[in-house]
Amino acid sequence: MDSLFPIINHFKITGSINAVSPLGSGHIHETYYIQTDAGRTNDYVLQRINTNVFRNPQAVTQNILLVTSHIQKKLHEAKATDIERRVLRPVGLKNGAFLHTDATGCWRCFHYIPDHITYDRAVNASQVYEGGKAYGNFLQMLSDLPSDSMQATIPDFHNLDLRLNQFEGSIRTGMPERIVETAGEIEVLRIRKAEMRTILEQGKSGTIPVRVVHHDTKINNVLFSTDNKALCVIDLDTVMPGFVHDDFGDSIRTFTNTGEEDDTDLEKVSMNIHYFEAFARGFLEMTGAWLNPVEKEYLALSARVMTYMQVLRFLTDYLNGDIYYKVHHPLQNLQRTKAQLRLLLSMEEQYENMKKIILKILA
Repeated sequence: MDSLFPIINHFKITGSINAVSPLGSGHIHETYYIQTDAGRTNDYVLQRINTNVFRNPQAVTQNILLVTSHIQKKLHEAKATDIERRVLRPVGLKNGAFLHTDATGCWRCFHYIPDHITYDRAVNASQVYEGGKAYGNFLQMLSDLPSDSMQATIPDFHNLDLRLNQFEGSIRTGMPERIVETAGEIEVLRIRKAEMRTILEQGKSGTIPVRVVHHDTKINNVLFSTDNKALCVIDLDTVMPGFVHDDFGDSIRTFTNTGEEDDTDLEKVSMNIHYFEAFARGFLEMTGAWLNPVEKEYLALSARVMTYMQVLRFLTDYLNGDIYYKVHHPLQNLQRTKAQLRLLLSMEEQYENMKKIILKILA
C-alpha cells in the first residue's frame, strides 16, 4: 500500500496519512480507505477508475461534479443538517483538477463519510423503505437538473432495443448447442418483447421525459446511519440521462429478490411483495408530487422490464460463450438466466397487486 502514498499526496488532503487499506465489495474500481492523523472527518476514499468499463473518465468526473454540487446546493437551501454525510464530496488535486493520471492508472478521491453502514442484501422492510426514500430523494434533488447537461458515461446502458438486437444476434451466431439447450427460455423472452418495449415507446413519444437518473440502484449504493436511516446515495459513475423507470425498476429487481442472482434453487427465487410495497412507499414519498401521470402508470411495469432486460443480457452472454460477464463455472450465466427469469415470472404472478399498491400509495 505504500506505493499509493505518492498518488494520494497529489490530492488536497488534510493531515498526514496513517494507514491505507482496501475498502468495499465493488467489482469495478479498486477502492482504498485513507486514514489520516486529522480524525475520521478528514479520512478519504481513493479509487483507481476502471477505464475498460468507463472509457471517458473525464465525462464521469464532470457528471459527478455537476451532480454533487447541485445536491449540495439543494441541501444548503433546505437548511439540512449533517450535509457532509448526505452527499459525496470529490477532493481536488493540488493543481485544481479532479483526476490524477499516471503510469499506474486514473485516480480520484472523495471525502470519507464516517459512521455509516452498508448492506449487500436488504434484511427487513424498514430498510427497504429507507432505500426507496434515498433513491427517490436523489431523483427529487436532481429533478430540475437538465438532462442534456449530463454526458452518457456508458452509452445505451439501459437501451432495451440494443439488448434485444444483441439477443437476436446471439441466436443467429452463438454456440449452436447452447441455442438448442435454451429454446424454451428464448421463446419466453420473444413472446414478451412487445409489452416490454412499452416504456421505451412512451419515451420515444415524449410522454415519459428523459431525466437525470442513477442507473445502478442496488442497496449497497445507499449509505445508512448507525440507526439504519438512509444517509445518501453513492457510486455516481452511471448517473446520466434516462427514465425514472430505470431506477425504480432495477431497485425492485435487486431489493426484492428472495434468492440470489444466480440461485441454483429456483424455489428460493421470488419477488417479496412486502419489500415491493416498502420500496414504492419510500420512493413515492419523495417523487409522487412531481412525476407525471404516465411515469406513475408504468412504475410497476418497469420492475418487469428491468428484470426482463437482465435475463436478456445473461442469456445473450451464455449463447455467445460467456464473453462479457465473469463466470466461475461454465453454467453460471445459464443459472443467472434461469434465476432472473423465475424472478420475472414471480413479478408477473403478482403484477395486478403491484399496480394496486402503487395506486393505493398515490391515493
